Amino acid sequence: QVQLVESGGGLVQPGGSLRLSCGASGSIGSISAMGWYRQAPGKQRELVALTTSAGRTRYADSVKGRFTISRDNTKKTVYLQMDSLKPEDTAVYYCNVESGEYYTYVYWGQGTQVTVSS
Repeated sequence: QVQLVESGGGLVQPGGSLRLSCGASGSIGSISAMGWYRQAPGKQRELVALTTSAGRTRYADSVKGRFTISRDNTKKTVYLQMDSLKPEDTAVYYCNVESGEYYTYVYWGQGTQVTVSS
C-alpha cells in the first residue's frame, strides 16, 4: 500500500516562509516525477511545482523566484520551500507522485493547509 505523508503547512504572515515535505512509503516502484499542486476555495487545482527523475523542474508563473522544489531520492521525499509568501498563496497543497517502470501510477497526498494572513 503506497502512502504519501505531507507535513509543514500552517499559518504564516505575508512575507514569511514555510517548508512543505512529502514522503512516500510502500511499494511505490520507480518514481518518475514528484510535485506539488494547490487548490484554493472556488478555484481549480493547479500545478505549483514539479521535479522529474531527469532533474527537470517546472514552476507556476505565480511562484517563480519565491518557491523552490527539491527531492531526496534516498528518502523518497519531495520538499517545497516557500519564501516571500503572499495571501494569494493560501490554499490546500497536495503532494503528487508518478511512478512505475512499465505502467504509470499516480498518487496523491491528503493535503496540507497553507494560510498566509496578517
